[in-house]
Amino acid sequence: MRRLAVLLRAVNVGGTGKLPMADLRAALADLGYDAPATLGAAGSAVIATAARPAAVETALEADLKARFALTTDAFVRTHAELAAILATNPFAAMAEDKPSGLLVLFLKGEPTAAGVAALRAKIVGPEQVAAGPGCLYIAYGAGLGTSKLTGQVIERAIGLRGTGRNWNTVGKLAELTR
Repeated sequence: MRRLAVLLRAVNVGGTGKLPMADLRAALADLGYDAPATLGAAGSAVIATAARPAAVETALEADLKARFALTTDAFVRTHAELAAILATNPFAAMAEDKPSGLLVLFLKGEPTAAGVAALRAKIVGPEQVAAGPGCLYIAYGAGLGTSKLTGQVIERAIGLRGTGRNWNTVGKLAELTR
């Protein structure tokens, strides 16, 4: 058994996808995953299982739809995958000085060079983006709240769905999956 990080897309943010974390923990336990624990209220959890990450994603997405009529994407990462994301961060200074402004966008696939170039062409503010392993790093220098670089803009440009977590949360998930 190993510990895996589970991240749900668009849950309990912006008035969409309401899911109490107690319900998420119960769903994970009912699916047979051991020691489900949530982190925050935005759909981040850690489980213990021998199942493959892709199998967990598929099972959880189907269960949430059947149980709560919630259609959302699940992103499951191993400790090694989270460690690789932490180790290859191209925005180390921001991670140190302003970690809440550094977002990791976990993706359903690998970002392409063409997708990243298309995204960079859409940036109208001080934001910076870089591709990572199964993710994008997005440095919101002026903050997320006023940025025009929204999830919808990003997903259209790169052609992949994703879910974002700030740098602090990614670090905590890596610790919890160790």
